Amino acid sequence: MKHWLEPTPIAVPEALREFTGGHELIAQTLARRGIVTAAAAQAFLDPAYYRPASPYDLPDMDKAVERLRRAIRTREVICVWGDFDVDGQTATALLVSALREMGAEVRYHIPNRMSEGHGIYIPKLREIIDSGAGVILTCDTGISAHEAVEYANSRGVDVVITDHHQLSTTLPKAYAVVNPQRVEETHPLQTLPGVGTAYKLVEALYDGHDMTPYLDLVALGIVADVATLTGDTRYLLQQGLTVLRETERLGLQAMMELAGVQPGELNEQSIGFALGPRLNALGRLSDANPAVDLLTTKDIEQARVLAAQLEGLNSERKLQSSQVYGGAKAQIEKDPTLLDTAVLVLSHPDWPGGVVGIVASRLAEEYQRPVILITTPEGEVGRGSARSVEGCDITAAIAAQHDLLLGYGGHTMAAGLSLAPEKIGDFRRAISRTVQGMLVSTEITPTLAIDGYLALTDLSMGLVREVERLAPFGPGNPPLRLATRGLKISRQTTIGRRSEHLALRVEDEQGRSQRVIWWQASEDDLPQGRFDLAYTVRASNYKGETEILVEWVDARPVSDGVPDLEVRPAEIEVEDYRLVSDPRFILGQIEAERGGLLVWREATTEMEGSTRLELQRAPVLAVWTMPPGATEWAAALRQVQPECVYLFAHDPGVDGFEPFLKRLGGLVRHILSAKGGTARLDALAAAMAHREATIRAGLEWLAAVGQLTVMLDDTGAVKLGQGGIRDQMALAAVESRLRALLTETAAYRQYWRGAAGYVLVRES
Repeated sequence: MKHWLEPTPIAVPEALREFTGGHELIAQTLARRGIVTAAAAQAFLDPAYYRPASPYDLPDMDKAVERLRRAIRTREVICVWGDFDVDGQTATALLVSALREMGAEVRYHIPNRMSEGHGIYIPKLREIIDSGAGVILTCDTGISAHEAVEYANSRGVDVVITDHHQLSTTLPKAYAVVNPQRVEETHPLQTLPGVGTAYKLVEALYDGHDMTPYLDLVALGIVADVATLTGDTRYLLQQGLTVLRETERLGLQAMMELAGVQPGELNEQSIGFALGPRLNALGRLSDANPAVDLLTTKDIEQARVLAAQLEGLNSERKLQSSQVYGGAKAQIEKDPTLLDTAVLVLSHPDWPGGVVGIVASRLAEEYQRPVILITTPEGEVGRGSARSVEGCDITAAIAAQHDLLLGYGGHTMAAGLSLAPEKIGDFRRAISRTVQGMLVSTEITPTLAIDGYLALTDLSMGLVREVERLAPFGPGNPPLRLATRGLKISRQTTIGRRSEHLALRVEDEQGRSQRVIWWQASEDDLPQGRFDLAYTVRASNYKGETEILVEWVDARPVSDGVPDLEVRPAEIEVEDYRLVSDPRFILGQIEAERGGLLVWREATTEMEGSTRLELQRAPVLAVWTMPPGATEWAAALRQVQPECVYLFAHDPGVDGFEPFLKRLGGLVRHILSAKGGTARLDALAAAMAHREATIRAGLEWLAAVGQLTVMLDDTGAVKLGQGGIRDQMALAAVESRLRALLTETAAYRQYWRGAAGYVLVRES
């Protein structure tokens, strides 16, 4: 539970109230966010009334334009040097496309995260200059590349830097350094990310020509880089979302199709949770250079192939992130004193460097403090990613420890660093002292600012439309956190493919109710008695119908409330037959004697029963096939809610690498011949008695060996095709992941076979 910050009373100017009309909440929110005139509100709400700043407000812009125009005129080769995150990918694609439109000779390079790291890698720079590059144009990188710039200068090659990361003590001696950090903090260009800075450069180069075709790339980079949505940054995102909804880029169209994103309904959340992570997976786990091909290709087949590759990498990214998160939580549980510091600093030799930033962001939100995760492979330097919270400039905090570091860089909310592993302890203590000085209190208490209190009767689609006038939301313009007092839970049920979310019905003291969704929640977390609920509201399109989606944010108990509902796991009677000599005979007796019996069996058709997709409420559950994992077992219990469970221990015999692939191959052939290549991931998992992650990895293995083509989306739909292209480079990584998943399932089934029945049921 967070400490709630009550809405600050504020006088709303009458002119602002009249202009906004509608709900008073909108005028109050604008006023609290410093928008107090009708003209300012109009420019904030409608980009048609906003006047963007001149690109020449950025220092060195005139020098950058002059040098690039000269290079275009004299046919010098311009090499665009980008970065491997979405901001760098989109900035690279934008510059390459725009310069080619102007007739420039353009090449590009995005460094490999693992072998080159952030910034300008001098051995690669030497190779690029040797191949004929006359100008190096950076985007989303370069502000700390002093040595690389000196080297380029020594070779007679000019460097034009466009970047947005924090400035070092001295600027590199480049031909031009275009960075919004060089303008004052209140300037409307100050919060531009790398792609926004690149856009302003092209705007200056184009000198009045239409820039609309590049705005979809700008929107992607702004959201994915979590840029602060003020000034020109908000304006560009507003414009970019409109273009992105009708994008002509074939690569983005293919991505949206696989991700299940409806273009017409796309918003900042679609980028943040669907498109951005897929592009980021490329740079985190592989080579990000193909992202430029994806974002610029005119070939639909190439677009589909590249988008499918992103799907596979995104699945791997999810798995690795889950593993690192679990490892980080285990360290905290083992040593709770790690939370006594103002900065949570954790390390492990086996953590993949490509995903530690993702997990650091999740932990920073969870613990409401800066988090730094460091991977320390044996014999190598430690490399870490940092994510921060409001009030702490994490890059400045890291810079204060420069004597302990080998390198660092970043911006206010995110940074990267490298150091010797033996110095991690000293670094943890030193940076915690620094951050304590930045924050108001050494005890970091999570807070939640409430924008307004409403009654349940106030929740309407009209209110939602009013709230959405303030979008797009993000840093600098957070979504409205609304609250309702004195509620209780009248009904709850689990939803999601793994029952990982809760759908609740909350009720006020007058008996009026509202459906609320609590993502990634457990019934054990539900409050008892009456409580005040904080939530967000937005419109959701479900099966073609628009409805209000109320999303749980936090709850606080009403101090004098009397518990109206206790949420406790029901006591379950357990009968254990896992070691009997003739389990089929025993099951037959139970079926004859007990009414309402539901048999859960998978990967076999030799007996009557239900797969996980067919489970329903029943008083008695017989578990014939051992579950593949704890998540599937817990979901089954929640779905059936039995009073009595009979435990058996049938092994489906598909946990070995060869048996698994043999059975999966048979299912694939059946789908191709009888079902037109269309299936669902959850149905395949049930038919195989395995986890969905394992099925996904198995399909990726079959695709990597060239046996078929695979397209998957976030809804679980699978489209298979005959044939394919062998990908030897991807095969080894996919096979390693598949074997690891199979080993995990085999270990769980072994545990399930031997653990006490009571423990099994209680743990789920």
